[in-house]
Amino acid sequence: MKTNKRKAQALKKANLDLFERTWPTQEYDFMADSLVSPKESEPVILPSEEDLVDMFDRINVEMFGGRLPQVKILYSDRMLIAGSYLPTQREIRIGRKYHTIFPADLEDTLRHEMIHIVYPNHSREFKNLARHWGVSLKAREHPKLRSACRYIYYCPVCGKEYPRRKRLRMASCGDCTPGKDFDPRFKLKLLKSKKKS
Repeated sequence: MKTNKRKAQALKKANLDLFERTWPTQEYDFMADSLVSPKESEPVILPSEEDLVDMFDRINVEMFGGRLPQVKILYSDRMLIAGSYLPTQREIRIGRKYHTIFPADLEDTLRHEMIHIVYPNHSREFKNLARHWGVSLKAREHPKLRSACRYIYYCPVCGKEYPRRKRLRMASCGDCTPGKDFDPRFKLKLLKSKKKS
C-alpha cells in the first residue's frame, strides 16, 4: 500500500510540474452541439482513433498550451463508462458504447481525461480546472450502460449495502470510515453473489 501512495505522489508531482498553474482565460464552448442522442434507427459513426489524436492535439494547445505529453488514445468496446485515463500505460480509453448513445459528449470526455493527466484524482484542483473550462465532472447515465451487479456487500456496523459488478478485496464503508483510507473496523462483507450463467 505504501508503494502505491509513493507512486501516486510521485506521479502527481511529475504531472504538476508539466506546466504553470496560470490557465488561459479564454472560454471555449465545446458543448454547443445538441446533446440529444441520435434516433435508434440512425447508425452512429464515431471519429476514428486518428481523429481522436488530432482532437487531443487541438485541445492540448487550447487548454494546456501544448504542454501535455502525448498519450495513446483508443476506443474500448468493453467499457460502460465514458472514458478513463491509465497513467501507468499513458493511455486514454474512450467507451464506444457510451459514445454511441451520447456522441456529442466525446470531446467533453476527452477533455475530462486530459485533465486527469495533470490531476489523477477528482481533487479540488481537478474540479476547479474542469469548471474553468466547462468540462463535465460526471458522465450521464443510461439504462443500456448498466450491467447486472454480481455481488452485494454490506457494512457490518451501519448495514449499508454496496452492489458491485466486481469482487472487492479491501474495501470499507464510505459512511463509517473516517478519511478516505481503508479501515478494517468497517471492512465490507459479502452478503450474496450471483454466479455467471
